[in-house]
Amino acid sequence: MTPLTLSEKIRRATGVICRQGLVQFPVTDTAVAIIRQVVGDQEDELDLIDAFRERPSQTMDQLVASSGLSEAAITRLTDSLAGKGLVFNQPSSSGIMVYRLLPLMMVGLMEYRFMGELTGSDGEKALAGLFERLLAELREQTQGNYDALMPLFAAAPAIDRTVPADRTAEGRKIRVIPVEKPVEGADEVILPSQTVEAIINKFDDIAVGHCFCRQRRSLLGEPCSTNAPVLNCFSFGKSARHTSAQGFAKKVTREEALRILREAQQAGLIHKAFHPGSRESSPETSICNCCKDCCDTLRLWRDGSLPMINSTYHLSVIDRDACSGCGTCLEWCPTDAIEIDEDGVARRDENACLGCGVCARFCPESAISLQEGFRKVFILPPRLRSA
Repeated sequence: MTPLTLSEKIRRATGVICRQGLVQFPVTDTAVAIIRQVVGDQEDELDLIDAFRERPSQTMDQLVASSGLSEAAITRLTDSLAGKGLVFNQPSSSGIMVYRLLPLMMVGLMEYRFMGELTGSDGEKALAGLFERLLAELREQTQGNYDALMPLFAAAPAIDRTVPADRTAEGRKIRVIPVEKPVEGADEVILPSQTVEAIINKFDDIAVGHCFCRQRRSLLGEPCSTNAPVLNCFSFGKSARHTSAQGFAKKVTREEALRILREAQQAGLIHKAFHPGSRESSPETSICNCCKDCCDTLRLWRDGSLPMINSTYHLSVIDRDACSGCGTCLEWCPTDAIEIDEDGVARRDENACLGCGVCARFCPESAISLQEGFRKVFILPPRLRSA
């Protein structure tokens, strides 16, 4: 059998990576170019990636069997691939080391490559451009198969969970309208943490990195129009140990984390928590602090690439008598869920509200409260082509 060429190995490895994660990609020239730039001519690393083709998460014994390599070689190669953002190598809760091949994005290569401190090099700019081209191809794929894909997206779990702001810009507590007490005997629902403070206080291992969305936009020559702070991308527990070990983030104390989160809230950023496998019963792995301008989740929705799929436990409620119709909430709302109606008063679309509380935070009349109640928010991306 003729040995594969380097180009063939890169394409083969790209195919394995493209099948990982929530969003899977076809093996295009753009995807191949990304893996070529990240892995280069390291054929042994490309071969190890192919060993994940049947099983994306493996123990050392399983990798020895699937790759035919020694434990020493696997350790060396997975350490290198982890540093490149392609492998997650951390022990399981039972203490067994597990090696997981990461996807191109959500959460994988794209996020980790732009999460560390960047230099603005030509290589970083080139990689940012390749990912931008990949996302443009994703948009074309979505728009070309719009009717077939939307029911599949609608059945998908929430990608992230909104954790609301809890104070106004003046420091007052945002009013929360509690959910009605459930009927006795009804199934009890264990809610995930509803404040960023509660999340932070769960963990001993906390790491903070740079916002990969704002950093990537900056490399593309599009710095954040909101001038939002950048060092506020959090990971926790096992994820914190991984990101800090690979240099994508740095360990911080709870006090430092809370200070950074307060700064993010003051800037009007949206707290979005992530859970492993979208299982909200499991502890959070990370918190993003998102701006309306750069956030990939928001941009992919606005650009027609992917729907918005989010879970939340809050819904903004506008006091029409107190509302002055100033429009401040419109400017801050990340999903354009608020408009000024014919009476000159703000009106909110329940189906598009993430319950982030940013509107309530900046309302000068304190006319907005947050109503409790679990919801899944699913917002279709705009259809850019006629059916």
